[in-house]
Amino acid sequence: MSTTKEQERQEQFLTDSGIEIKATYPKLDRTEEQPGEYPFTRGVQPNMYRGKLWTMRQYAGFSTAEESNKRYHYLLNNGTTGLSVAFDLPTQIGYDSDHAFAEGEVGKSGVAIDTLKDMEILFNGIELEKVTTSMTINSTASTLLCMYIALAKKQGADIKKISGTIQNDLLKEYAARGTYIYPPKPSMRIITDIFEYCSNEVPKWNTISISGYHIREAGSTAVQELAFTLANGKAYLQAAIDKGLDIDVFARRLSFFFNAHNNFFEEIAKFRAARRMWAKITKDLGAKDPRSMMLRFHTQTGGSTLTAQQPHNNIIRVTLQALSAVMGGTQSLHTNGFDEALALPTEEAARIALRTQQIIAYESGSADTVDPLAGSYMVEALTDEVEAKAWEYIQRIDAMGGAVEAIEQGYMQDEIAGSSYAYQTAIERGEKIIVGVNKFTVQEKPMDNLFTVDDSIRVMQMEKLKAVKDSRDHAAVQQALSAIESAARSTENLMPRILHAVEHYASLGEIADTLRGVYGEYK
Repeated sequence: MSTTKEQERQEQFLTDSGIEIKATYPKLDRTEEQPGEYPFTRGVQPNMYRGKLWTMRQYAGFSTAEESNKRYHYLLNNGTTGLSVAFDLPTQIGYDSDHAFAEGEVGKSGVAIDTLKDMEILFNGIELEKVTTSMTINSTASTLLCMYIALAKKQGADIKKISGTIQNDLLKEYAARGTYIYPPKPSMRIITDIFEYCSNEVPKWNTISISGYHIREAGSTAVQELAFTLANGKAYLQAAIDKGLDIDVFARRLSFFFNAHNNFFEEIAKFRAARRMWAKITKDLGAKDPRSMMLRFHTQTGGSTLTAQQPHNNIIRVTLQALSAVMGGTQSLHTNGFDEALALPTEEAARIALRTQQIIAYESGSADTVDPLAGSYMVEALTDEVEAKAWEYIQRIDAMGGAVEAIEQGYMQDEIAGSSYAYQTAIERGEKIIVGVNKFTVQEKPMDNLFTVDDSIRVMQMEKLKAVKDSRDHAAVQQALSAIESAARSTENLMPRILHAVEHYASLGEIADTLRGVYGEYK
């Protein structure tokens, strides 16, 4: 007995990267790969979450160090297993809170950090040897890491045991985000100085988190996020090799930072393809130790997918995104608050976001087996297709001379802008449905009890900075800044000089200005 096929909802079903989704998929003939084995498609550990769950991080930082410290203790008391620090815009671009350019921005997008004193307050009551900390900082990553190391030393910690991550990914700043200070080449020099220093002095620290997150937030597709991120990673590997560093030493401390959006299966395929591709890239560049070939990554749910309309719908979006990251094998995860399209998350929203991860971990069963979608005809085929399309991009970038040259030519920026425009146009035409935005809309009252940061924060921060400057050893600070300048003009590693300066309470802005005097600013 035959049945008549009903008319389908649309002519073609596509992922957000434009990959066609078929009605059914044939069985794939492939060699059986085990988790924890090269090329790590199925995960970097043989037993994955059966051994240890992913680190549950909540990205937090706002206002002053005092206020952020309260939020960290709140999150730790509610079961967060790792901290993730957001810094305000002046801190990200190397200006102290008293600088004219800082007006209106102090403490708004994250916490304001001017000197080691702020770092001491930020982690008051938190033992750095017992917690992992991720810091979303790029141009001033060397200075913030030195402040963290200096604080760990003051706490009596063994700095060889402290662990965490600095983002430290300048290439994506030029391509997608914009919080750069110096031109690409000196930025790459500072990054490789950090690699070298940490390999010897802070061996458990992840010296860079190569970020696809912001590339995706700027409007890229999943395939572009994967391709451009790995191309940037390849550039960092080559820069470190050119400096004479051993890939089998420094590559182990590289980590990645990906976005998770709503197209559930494409996101899982992206994560699986990423591991396989990175294993090949590192091996081709000379890595021999399998641990150097493992792609370890943090995931954050998609900020750009959150809607101001019907904001409680965002709880469902975040859940789907978080589940895709878990089923794709992430090592750590941040879940966004449902109100973040409107303001910084309230304590309630932050708690719901954390509980989302805990429910997935302890109630869903998704963490009880390794790579649960392995063998799915669709997921395996989609992993192959995402990988193939990402390689096409990387080959084009390689032909240009690598990621730095591709960025300087505006290639990545143009590709991202084109994808962003196409996506927004599809929403406006109703071709792409966003629930609550262009379909299933309702009349809503504005949300109340949103989190706000008062502009008076800047005055408080300026007073604190003045007190530090008035009490420090001025001659020692000037000596330390001069030593940074001398190192910047030579090939000497900058990190010991910066560490010495922050220990004498030189400010972040003073250190950044010293380097600006040598390297200039990228326009």
